[in-house]
Amino acid sequence: MNEVPGWASGAATGVGSLPYENVVEATRTVVGELPDLPHLPELPGRGVAGGMIGRTCALLAELHVDLQPAGWRLTPGEGLDERRAKSLLAQDLDALEEVAQGYQGPLKVQATGPWTLAASVERPKGDRVLADHGARRELAQSLAEGLKDHVADVRRRVPGAQVLVQLDEPSLPAVLAAGIPTASGFSRHRAVSGQDARERLAEVNATIEAAGAFPLVHSCAANVPFALLHAAGARGLSFDVHQISDAQLEHLGVAVDDGVVLFVGAVPSEDPDPANRRPPMTDADVARQVTTFVRRIGFGEDLAATGTVITPTCGLAGASPDWARRAMELARQAAILTKR
Repeated sequence: MNEVPGWASGAATGVGSLPYENVVEATRTVVGELPDLPHLPELPGRGVAGGMIGRTCALLAELHVDLQPAGWRLTPGEGLDERRAKSLLAQDLDALEEVAQGYQGPLKVQATGPWTLAASVERPKGDRVLADHGARRELAQSLAEGLKDHVADVRRRVPGAQVLVQLDEPSLPAVLAAGIPTASGFSRHRAVSGQDARERLAEVNATIEAAGAFPLVHSCAANVPFALLHAAGARGLSFDVHQISDAQLEHLGVAVDDGVVLFVGAVPSEDPDPANRRPPMTDADVARQVTTFVRRIGFGEDLAATGTVITPTCGLAGASPDWARRAMELARQAAILTKR
């Protein structure tokens, strides 16, 4: 059966980011609204050091970064911006330890995947790590080692946690399609081969599994290469259900047959448009979307309860705090409906 460790039936979780600046408030909200599968919140509203790339840079082992006008850049030694990112991560983990005291069950953490990280971080002399085969391999190895330590730290702080590690790869489709611009903006980096992409992801996923955690990959982009992610050892696939094309259904079906858990993004990640006169979305609407989707990939409705986790379509950083809470509530209530 498709199963997340410590969980045997439908559940809900968040993608990662939230529109808060107070980490204790954010963590209490997550643990309260998503009791079956809470996650460590990401709070980019505190600045770039608290965002997806900044947090992951804080996890890197034996590599250092600093913040430049063009973004994060590898440097010879630790600087102020790296220390800020590490401090924010430590605060987040302190809040998790406090709020989740006594928690037993699955707990998800997020980090930028090796390809989106390589497409976002610059080499010491400029341009993206993506441009250098050796540099991107080193970055992936550093990420893998850092995640191993991160899993151990989370487990030490929340001893009852069965850790899931989500790799965020929004840029992977562009990396494969030569869609990442160079520093000048006048050209594009060469496409990365599927084999190279698979090898780097497999290395990171294997390290996560060796650390005793559950590896999954998230992307709310279009054209996500699900067959590649499955082949690279992802045990969970997280996506925006509205971005799935008919051509991708077969790859998802093969993954499900192999025991991969689907994290189905079905709750809007932004506030409803006040000009839209349609009735507000309900938990039944969300549950219906999920069951319709699993039928599209050729499975019965029981998969919605036993092989899926319901999530927002993407991170909630762009939502209002009220909608962020409501989105998590809708995901949780819809997951309960799929069990009936």
